[in-house]
Amino acid sequence: MTTNIKYMSGVKSLKDIDVYGKRVLIRVDFNVPLDSHGNISDDRRIKAALPTINYCIDHNACSITLVSHLGRPKGEYEEKYSLKHIQKRLERLLDKRVEFIDDFESAKGEIATCSKERVFLLENIRFHEGEKKNDKEFSKKLASICDVYVNDAFGTSHREDSSTFGITEFVDTKVAGFLMMKEIEAFSKALEEPVRPIALVVGGAKISSKITLLESVLQKVDKLIIGGAMSNTFLKALGYDMKDSLYEEDYVATALHVMTGAREMGVKIYLPVDLVVTDSVETPVDVKVVPAQDVLDGFKAVDIGPATVKLFSEAVEMSNTIIWNGPMGIYEQDKFSKGTFKLATAIADCYAYTIVGGGDTADAVERCGEASNFSFISTGGGASLELLEGKILPGFKNLDRREESI
Repeated sequence: MTTNIKYMSGVKSLKDIDVYGKRVLIRVDFNVPLDSHGNISDDRRIKAALPTINYCIDHNACSITLVSHLGRPKGEYEEKYSLKHIQKRLERLLDKRVEFIDDFESAKGEIATCSKERVFLLENIRFHEGEKKNDKEFSKKLASICDVYVNDAFGTSHREDSSTFGITEFVDTKVAGFLMMKEIEAFSKALEEPVRPIALVVGGAKISSKITLLESVLQKVDKLIIGGAMSNTFLKALGYDMKDSLYEEDYVATALHVMTGAREMGVKIYLPVDLVVTDSVETPVDVKVVPAQDVLDGFKAVDIGPATVKLFSEAVEMSNTIIWNGPMGIYEQDKFSKGTFKLATAIADCYAYTIVGGGDTADAVERCGEASNFSFISTGGGASLELLEGKILPGFKNLDRREESI
């Protein structure tokens, strides 16, 4: 799991090159949540990209072209996913005019005209069918509008898309932005030379999405704390009747295998001892706390119970490095958020190096007001997960490398 971190730490960063007079294309991650009126409800990802953008402005890049996706359009224009929704907020944060480009191919000449500090924002790159297909011709077209490529989109660095991977084949200078390097440095501190004991807290809905992580991480951690709906599969493997709770029948044997492997390696596994259950997630009438082995007929588990919160809190309190990926329940609903929020507070109060693995977990930490009390909050959910699994992320693979790391 550490070899990948060392490899990715060896790529060149923006500070290793000169952008003066160069056309710079920065792949950013502006995939931010929007409300029903198209207003940004959380601009953390935009703010995270500002140091890289401002560095290029301050060092007199000829032009700066920002490329991002928003949502999951199907390779064609959808107004609700237009990056026009991002433009005004970006201008306010940069305190600078940002020129919006609907079609970058027809704007090649405009982008190539050297006028110091001009900033262009391209329309959602996923409106182009070639992006998700990592189409070679589309990658060439993207590369043709820049002299320098900077990848600063950690949240999509696990994707082999044209703007995160394919473009690197056709640009001579390609480096990582400051956010990418910051992410790698944070995970390096937790995984390369960690202060033990190390606790990995995992939650979320499915064991199937994190099975590679669970199998690969056992040799690196001291404690494995499992909550959320994925813990239902582990409880089922112990012989508990989970009634109407969400669990994955096809992965019951896998859960048993993980628990057996943990025992053999001396890794302590923590599972829920009590659960919050309800008769309905959408319109709950009856909500109870029951022992994990006594889920009621017609009920489903939706959160960890108070005894489990205490158990998990004591486990993290005695840890010196804590990595958390996945909520403990359906935290978006107030009635089922207590387990996630109380555990967030417990981890935040620890005298430990604490990392949140992006996605829903980062959102939960923000909602309960504990974000500033964590050592590091990753901007990438899926990317941080694959990083923990020991993979080299595609977004780093083809970037230029420092001579001492070759």
